Amino acid sequence: MDIDQYIKASLEGLRMQMAAHEATWGIGSARSWDVNQNDESIIWKFSDGRVVKAPVQIVGTLNPDDGSFLWAWDNPSVQMSLSGAAQLVKDFGLKHGLAEFATAKVTAGEKRAWEFTALACRLASANGAYRGLSGGPAVFMTFGELNISKRD
Repeated sequence: MDIDQYIKASLEGLRMQMAAHEATWGIGSARSWDVNQNDESIIWKFSDGRVVKAPVQIVGTLNPDDGSFLWAWDNPSVQMSLSGAAQLVKDFGLKHGLAEFATAKVTAGEKRAWEFTALACRLASANGAYRGLSGGPAVFMTFGELNISKRD
């Protein structure tokens, strides 16, 4: 298997998914986002009152201070039930001899974090991915089927 080509195809697949999400419900224009680990969901809220909710998996976090990426399967602040997509990448890495995918904390920039996330999205057959910014480490996630509602 050509790993670089597999990752490139995963990124292209994710790019197409995200373009569709932007066109249909405007993922990039959400005024806020939140992950509820108790019900394993991500929720986006929009200025027009729309609320979009989906099952979530956390892939990992990218620390802007030191450029480290911490996989969700080794992050004590991530519930194990939310690290399944990251675990699929770890298993993929072990199978193909890719230490970077099976090492808890690695040096990675934004581009590499998106490659990890695209791979997780592909392996988990997820509906899309999101990078949540919170003033600290960026959280890279995949999400499942969407539920769109209007709150008055």
